[in-house]
Amino acid sequence: MRDALSNYSTRVTSQSEPVPGRSDTVPNDAGGYGFAVSDWTRALRFLILGTDGGTYYVTERDLTKQNAEVIVKLANTEGERLVSLILDVSERGRAPRQNPTLFALAACTASTDIETRRAALAAIPRVCRTGTMLFIFARYVEQFRGWGRGLRAAIGDWYMNKPVDQVAYQAVKYRQREGWSHRDLLRLSHPYGVVAEPERKALFSWICGRDDAAPVPPIVNGFKLAQVDHRDEPGRWAELVTQYELPWEALPDAAMNEAVVWEALLPHTGLTALVRQLGRLTNLGLIAPMGDQTRKIAERLMDADEIKRSRIHPLQLLVAHVTYAQGRGFKGANTWTPNPKIIDALNDAFYLSFGNVEPANKRTLLACDVSGSMTWGTVANSPLTPLEATGALAMLALRTEPESFPMAFSHEFKPLPISVGMRLTEVVQTMRALGFGGTDCALPMQWAARNKVPVDTFQVLTDSETWAGSAHPFQSLRRYRDIMGIPARLAVVGMVSNGFTIADPTDAGMLDVVGFDTSAPAIINAFSRGEV
Repeated sequence: MRDALSNYSTRVTSQSEPVPGRSDTVPNDAGGYGFAVSDWTRALRFLILGTDGGTYYVTERDLTKQNAEVIVKLANTEGERLVSLILDVSERGRAPRQNPTLFALAACTASTDIETRRAALAAIPRVCRTGTMLFIFARYVEQFRGWGRGLRAAIGDWYMNKPVDQVAYQAVKYRQREGWSHRDLLRLSHPYGVVAEPERKALFSWICGRDDAAPVPPIVNGFKLAQVDHRDEPGRWAELVTQYELPWEALPDAAMNEAVVWEALLPHTGLTALVRQLGRLTNLGLIAPMGDQTRKIAERLMDADEIKRSRIHPLQLLVAHVTYAQGRGFKGANTWTPNPKIIDALNDAFYLSFGNVEPANKRTLLACDVSGSMTWGTVANSPLTPLEATGALAMLALRTEPESFPMAFSHEFKPLPISVGMRLTEVVQTMRALGFGGTDCALPMQWAARNKVPVDTFQVLTDSETWAGSAHPFQSLRRYRDIMGIPARLAVVGMVSNGFTIADPTDAGMLDVVGFDTSAPAIINAFSRGEV
């Protein structure tokens, strides 16, 4: 007779069932069970990864709602701490896009806690560093509140406390975005009554469409002159760019197709803007075999100090690398012939953008989730899927850790054929070809135990939507420790902003980090060394 009691176990439990005796296991979106991440982990995932595109199991709308509710909850209960997290993510360049941080900051300005509102308003100039960010924030803030006195004063301070030349630059470079203009915000905040500087007052008058007797900042005059049609003499646009240090956004569309104009723009074009224009620069002949500008651009892309100053995010460089190397945009019809020197420079820039990561010097198994759900959606509104982004992060670890080896898993466990000598584009292509099957996040630990492979740290890059295994990942890790006598650790790198993890929150030997958080590699390595 079959013994019904044999089905009950706290050591080995199917991933499709909750763990007996553990009230903290919850159903994930795939039908399996895992652990719910804390509100703070979910907030950090949202701030860095966003919710664009949704996931295989959850629509973009639903995923956004789930994350937004967590943000609003924290804004009302621990808002000052949330504002501090927003500032840290924004100012340290930890996220590839600023929209989630701006959304969260807008939510904090509507908090039920007055100190949170004050902290959020004070953070506006630090988070909204450009005109575009300010416009996006203005759009988001109306989703939470009206334009009270405190908010109007904070926006007014944005225009009043910056040096007038910086305000003029923003007014010329970012004239209108997201349905907002500087004219709109000046009229809302109305700082005119306290403007003492004639030049600032004249600038505000010009922004609002009025003439003032006082002279405006020089860049405004340069902008006005650049709006004249110089197609018969494009060198005149180039002269104005050099004389007034005009950004490319200050020029008419016709000027953007002139090589002489871009040659003048390049010395003061920021790194983020530069990587977006590499295809255009190639077609204009500025990026050419053995070209002087090619050498200069490659040197800038590999300048660790400039990468740090620019706050350009690794994901932006990865997308630029993949886009430029394939010779066409992910959207649109533009094509170009890639220059190998620029491809290699972008490849190096990706790794440099993470800073100097000290290796843990531990035996590390890099386990990359290549299941079907990882091929769905995109990472932080980029054209890359979580699976493709996973390959790039695995390469970073592979280049950092001398004793690391990559594997791929879904419902099966297979070798992942990537090596330190491969370009990122090759890695992404390899990952694109591997997606398959269901998800069993316990396989890395089970494979290592079965084959007696000594591992100090299992680094699992996944969406944590595990469901296909006969045992939970944390149970398999404990069994591995028992079999091998190694106090192995598990670092889970979350690749989407859902609310689940395979890491047991009660086990100090398991850690959750967010994929493409620029601080994640250093945190993982410190964890591997036992310092976290």
